[in-house]
Formats: sequence, C-alpha cells, structure tokens
Amino acid sequence: MITLSGIIGSGKSSLTEILAKELGTKAYYEPVKDNPVLPIFYKGNEIAAKKRAAGDKEATNPYAYLLQTFFLNRRFAMIKASMQEDNNILDRSIYEDEIFMKMNTEMGNATQVEYDIYKSLLANMMEELPYASHKKSPDLMITIKVSYPTMLQRIEKRGRDYEQVEQDPSLVEYYQRLLGHYDVWMDEYDASPLLVIDGDKYDFVANVNDRVIVLEQIEQKLYELNKISKEQLEDLKAQHVALLKEA
Repeated sequence: MITLSGIIGSGKSSLTEILAKELGTKAYYEPVKDNPVLPIFYKGNEIAAKKRAAGDKEATNPYAYLLQTFFLNRRFAMIKASMQEDNNILDRSIYEDEIFMKMNTEMGNATQVEYDIYKSLLANMMEELPYASHKKSPDLMITIKVSYPTMLQRIEKRGRDYEQVEQDPSLVEYYQRLLGHYDVWMDEYDASPLLVIDGDKYDFVANVNDRVIVLEQIEQKLYELNKISKEQLEDLKAQHVALLKEA
C-alpha cells in the first residue's frame, strides 16, 4: 500500500493515477466533487476573516469542524478498505488529516473545544485501524513537496473558483501557513518509510522525462523496501526506456 501526501495542488491525484497505471494497482481518490462542505468552507473562511478584521476576535468558520469531520470519516473508510487487500495507492491518507484542523484552530476558524473533540475522534480511529485490516501502516508514504508559487500555478490550472486567491485574498495566509505545517509534518512523520518528491523540480504530469525520473525514484525505494523484486525493477526500467523513445 502506497499513500501520497502534499499540499493542495501538489499533484497527488495525478501521481496516484500515474503510479496505479505503472504498477497495475488500484487507486483510491480523496472525495472532492461529491463533497458538499468544501465550497461553503472556503466561503466561511472568507467571512470569518472579514469579521476578525472588523474587530470580532471571536469569529470562527462554522464549517471548519464539519469539513474536517467529513474528510476524517471518508479517509478512515478509504484506508480501511484499501488495507483489506494488497497493491493499492491512496492519493491522500488519514495520517496528515490533523494538519488542517490544527491550522484552522490556530487561525481562529475553529475553536479549541472543536479541535480537542476532533483529536479525540482521530485517536480513537487510529487505535482501531490495525484491527480493521491486515496492515498496521502504509508500506510507503510519498510526499510531493512544492513551493508557494508552484502551488498557486497548479491551483490556478485546475480552476476551482473557491481555491483561487484572486477570489479570496484570505487564502494567501491559509496556504502559506499550510506549507509551514507540512514542513513540520514531514519532519515528524514516522508511521512508515517516507519518500519526498521535489514537485518544483519535476513536472511528472506534463514532462515525460521528469515522470520517468520520479517513477524510478519511487520504484527504487520500493525495491529497497523489498516490495518489488529485482526482476520487476528491471522490467519497469525497460518500460521507461521505451516510453522515452516514444516521447
């Protein structure tokens, strides 16, 4: 089982799709299109920021806790399902979920009481996870690390209005804080082996050469972890040679 992590717009879903095709595995994707809370959460952030700027220091986003509970429930169900079988990839996991609730609390979008309840719920879920499957943790966590400018470029490219800083200037602080939290999370993560991909340097979606480099980094790591054989590694490298010739 491979799990991906990274900031909004880092390319998790794209790399998940590429890896699933490359390795012949099943892909699990974070719910976005069928998420009824996400658009109103962004609107709630904007409203809360304006109220605080106008002097209401207690203003919160009424949808912050709702959104994180929605995501937590979906991610718990998704990782439980993926852990029931071998050979699958998740484009986001439960292991980074707390980042968002912690940050929303720090920014005043959620209350400390909401954060404490959320942490208790998350802890209970994590305790139950090993009993719900035959795996205790991912075999590999892949983090796509990108800078703020790259993040904005990719957010703009995928075109969700509620994610654009031009539509909501309060997102500038939100995104920059999120990048900082991810740096801390990468340093502290210890649930499984971690591989960091340089998302600024490698455009694995549009550039075939970059895609091959990233795939070989991941597959070399899987080989070192004894998750693929030497023969499988060599076969994949041969496929890459053919792919580069076609490009």
